[in-house]
Formats: sequence, structure tokens, C-alpha cells
Amino acid sequence: MSEKQLLGVVAVIGGTGSEGSGFAMRWARAGLDVVIGSRSTEKGERVAAELRTKLGDVALRGASNLEAAQMADVVVLSVPYESQERIIESIKPGLAGKVLITLVAPLLGKKKGRYAPAPGGSAALEAQAQVGPETRVVAAFQNVSAHHLLDADHAIDCDVLICGAKRADRNLAMALARAAGMRGVHAGALQNSAVVEGLTAVLISINAIYKTRNAGIRITGIEA
Repeated sequence: MSEKQLLGVVAVIGGTGSEGSGFAMRWARAGLDVVIGSRSTEKGERVAAELRTKLGDVALRGASNLEAAQMADVVVLSVPYESQERIIESIKPGLAGKVLITLVAPLLGKKKGRYAPAPGGSAALEAQAQVGPETRVVAAFQNVSAHHLLDADHAIDCDVLICGAKRADRNLAMALARAAGMRGVHAGALQNSAVVEGLTAVLISINAIYKTRNAGIRITGIEA
């Protein structure tokens, strides 16, 4: 089965931001059917049109966040932590029976270089509690720098740590990682997402200290 067949339609909620639009562009370029979600249909369509101008003939369109979630087979959440609860509530009618892959990490400070532990254990665990058992949440892509995502020819030197209850659900994030040119690594249960989310602040701090924008995670000693 191809990645396109496995994933179906992929919605990127918050897809007009730098990270969301970067992943949307890479996934569309890889041949996936992608919908960019935004607070308004018009903004989602505008960003999708801009990316199609760069990429040519790809399956990439825009919609409101709820419309995108309703269209999708797999939903990716790329929003700031402080917006997560509100946005999940707005798209919840489109999530039942689907996998929600969250990129969210709770961070503090102007440059987001400090980890703020989520009251519910992690942003991903809070998302799972909010959507209920009819939607399965997977945490992935928190540790990928957004800086070069919109440069489709730039290789992203980073593994993707993937946490979730079911291997089959984590495999969807693995397929998305491959489509974006990265290696996915199974990282265990959704509870482990707290550790992965915290690493985001560590990497942002490393970037600041070493004056780079590309610090990433590599897992050694495995074949994947």
C-alpha cells in the first residue's frame, strides 16, 4: 500500500503558520492529498494557492479548520499550545473515528526556550482527554525545526519521535515522516509525549546558544 493510500486526505489544522504550511507543502510535493485548515476558508485557500504556485500541479487546497477536519482521513494539529483547547473544540465534530496527530508543545518565554509542563501530563494527553475515545491521538514532529520546512529542497536532518497507544496509529505518523523526507521512530505510549514535548524547549535553547536554527534529534543504534 502506498503512503497516499494509507493516509488518504491529510488535513493540517493551523496550516497557515510556518510549521504547518511547511509540512503541508512537503506532503503535497510527495504526492499526498492535503487540505490546509485556517480560522477562515479564505486564508486557507490563499496560502494553499501560494504553495501551489511554488509546487505546480499538486493536490493542495484550503478550507476552514472544521471543514478541513471533516474532509480528512488523518488530521494534523499544528497550533500554539495556548490555542490547542479552543481549536480542538472547534474541530471536534470532524474528528470522530480518526487519528489526530499533534505537533503541539507547551513552551514559555518570548523565544519559547523553556518547557512548561502541561497540567494534564502533556499537550498530547490533554488533547486525548478532550477528544475522547472516538479519536486516537498521536504525538509527533515536535522536535522538527520549522526554519527550513518551506525550502522543499533542503534536507531536514532530524528523526521524528512518535508516541501513541497503538502501533497502527503511530504508523500513520511514520508515513508522514517519510513523505516529508525524515525518519520516524516509534517512541512508545502517549504518556512518553511529555518527554518529547520537553525536548522542543531544549532544542530551541541549543539553537539560541549555538547560533543555529537546525538542531535536531537523532536516535542511534537502531535500524528503521
